[in-house]
Amino acid sequence: MTSLFKRIHLIVLDSVGIGEAPDAKDFGDEGADTLGNIVRATGGLNVPHLVELGLGNIRPIEGLATTEHPQGIYGKLQEASVGKDTMTGHWEIMGLNIDKPFKVYPEGFPEELIQQLEERTGRKVIVNKPASGTAVIEDYGEEHMKTGALIVYTSADPVLQIAAHEEVVPLEELYEICEIARELTLQPEFLVGRVIARPFIGEPGNFTRTSNRHDYALKPFGRTVMNELKDAGKDVIAVGKINDIYNGEGVTAAVRTKSNMDGVDKLLEVMEQSFDGLSFTNLVDFDAMFGHRRDPEGYRQALEEFDARLPEIYKRMGADDLLILTADHGNDPTAPGTDHTREYVPLLMYSPKLTGRALDVRETFSDIGATIADNFNVPLPEHGTSFLPILKEQVKE
Repeated sequence: MTSLFKRIHLIVLDSVGIGEAPDAKDFGDEGADTLGNIVRATGGLNVPHLVELGLGNIRPIEGLATTEHPQGIYGKLQEASVGKDTMTGHWEIMGLNIDKPFKVYPEGFPEELIQQLEERTGRKVIVNKPASGTAVIEDYGEEHMKTGALIVYTSADPVLQIAAHEEVVPLEELYEICEIARELTLQPEFLVGRVIARPFIGEPGNFTRTSNRHDYALKPFGRTVMNELKDAGKDVIAVGKINDIYNGEGVTAAVRTKSNMDGVDKLLEVMEQSFDGLSFTNLVDFDAMFGHRRDPEGYRQALEEFDARLPEIYKRMGADDLLILTADHGNDPTAPGTDHTREYVPLLMYSPKLTGRALDVRETFSDIGATIADNFNVPLPEHGTSFLPILKEQVKE
């Protein structure tokens, strides 16, 4: 059976939520509205290409333009899983439903876990609390260099991060330490989604994180659409932290990135290749640099920078390509604290062969995975409903 699209390019605009979900109160996120509150806080948002796709038509946002004739198919999705973290959102996109949330540690990790880590690694631990990754090395980097103790910290995500100076703890040792931490945090009482190696260099007062970060994620709790695609001989090209999020499951090629704009550059290189299947990109700066840091102005600028790159993406699309833009959760930069926010996420799709239209609200992120599976004629996931029939109705005559 012939696929409607030969290539699908899925881009997750990490944390770009579009208004509180119906169950936002259960997560302490009433009033959360990443996109809307960015527009309100900064006085507007200049994203003409996203507007042309229908971003402003998904729901009214004062200061965000609408368009009478959208070029894209647009709507929003509600998260069905019980979490609002990176892994939960991404795994749901690919057809899983996470009914047991990962654990977060707003007061730091249990002493029992820290003791086990110290015993297994032979190094002491300092910090053990939620912290900004750049601030924590400025505050504790000198102590780390003098003592060799590991800087262990967490965030609003279910992650355990270990920072170490590359001249104090060689990369190979840091990676081995993180593998030990990954083993320890697989214990049900500690269940952490990811362990992250955070190497840095420099001198006190001038430390810099390097690009040698490495994530140690859990294997997805079940088979995803990516597994089905790979098993069917399709390409699944992971750009950015996608490979880490899925622990390599279902990935045929992985490309590392350093920033949003580097991520777009790498995606454009992938799009120059001839492949049959899925390119899957995560642009993390929206979340890591601006959402968690509660920087609406920086977030607005990042959105505008991405919007300006869309024409380059379009130029590399063939007649049988489909572009899907979405998010994995919200992270309202005007909300209290530093945590993600429980929100709807936008859904914007574009193909040279399709006309635009609105979609009804989808009840799970898994509808994306179901649609991708349906297009490539591989087994559909247990969760999600394909909207491929709707896309077929929009094919230009």
